[in-house]
Amino acid sequence: MTGTERPDAVTAEQQHIPVLLKEVVEALVPKDGGVYVDGTFGGGGYTTAILEAAQSVVWAIDRDPHALENGRKLGEKYPARLHLVPGRFGDMAELLTSRGVSTVDGVALDIGVSSMQIDDRARGFSFLRDGPLDMRMESSGRSAADVVNDMPEKELSDIIFTYGEERHARRVARAIVTARRERPISRTLRLADVIRAAVRRAHDGIDPATRTFQALRIYVNDELGELERGLSAAERLLKPGGRLAVVSFHSLEDRIVKTFLRSRSVSADQPSRHAPAMLAPHSPVRATFKPLGRRPVVPGENEIAHNPRARSARMRVAERTAATALTAIVGGRA
Repeated sequence: MTGTERPDAVTAEQQHIPVLLKEVVEALVPKDGGVYVDGTFGGGGYTTAILEAAQSVVWAIDRDPHALENGRKLGEKYPARLHLVPGRFGDMAELLTSRGVSTVDGVALDIGVSSMQIDDRARGFSFLRDGPLDMRMESSGRSAADVVNDMPEKELSDIIFTYGEERHARRVARAIVTARRERPISRTLRLADVIRAAVRRAHDGIDPATRTFQALRIYVNDELGELERGLSAAERLLKPGGRLAVVSFHSLEDRIVKTFLRSRSVSADQPSRHAPAMLAPHSPVRATFKPLGRRPVVPGENEIAHNPRARSARMRVAERTAATALTAIVGGRA
């Protein structure tokens, strides 16, 4: 689509508010000559802050072509220091090594959907704005409409329950299947209305469509699988002493990050009941990460007041050790 076909399309400058920006930059400790990866470029908030904090180089990755298009002006401002890379952050190791970069000093990941994607009704992420039921970050592959209209009821229920943590998943799936028999569900507001008719608004005020839309978005974009691959890729790229900072927005994501860092921080000579079999005492494996902080970093009251979307954010930080990176992905879908 062209810009004229999307009158309410938003720019990064207009809408993007990076979450835990100060905390992410402080965690990465940018230094002159350092090389950093912003695996989820989005509106460029983290990238800009890293570039301004030191005379460093940033490789900014995003699977969304609209985000990279919006980033061109920033690329012109830092022509020798900012490199925009189309692709998925789960492939960052391959993307960078193919460009001659084998190690980096820091990796920042902001998991989930960006403000620009939510606010652009043409992308189909929001249940508050009418638009095509799309939700694809790359604008290619199977859309949310394809899933909603073609998926068998049992599988649809499983998706909604697993990725949306919706306890009324069966009821929602049944309502969707009944509605699509009348006519295909192709618009966001129609799907939201179908869900709201099947599930009452909770006492906490959360819209009944919230969890189902979250589930469809995560499934369509394989977000949890991408997170698993991204953590493993960061482990392979980071040099000893390099930092990893991951900002997540719900329990499924945070659980994967927490499990990964916990498993990677256990040496063979320090067995733990939390360690998987691959890190058992007889294994020669040594810890590849040192978690920094016992608890995740959360936004303060002022940040939440200025950006309500930050309220569920959690940041976990770890420092890379000199141990050889593992090849298997630890964590799995929650």
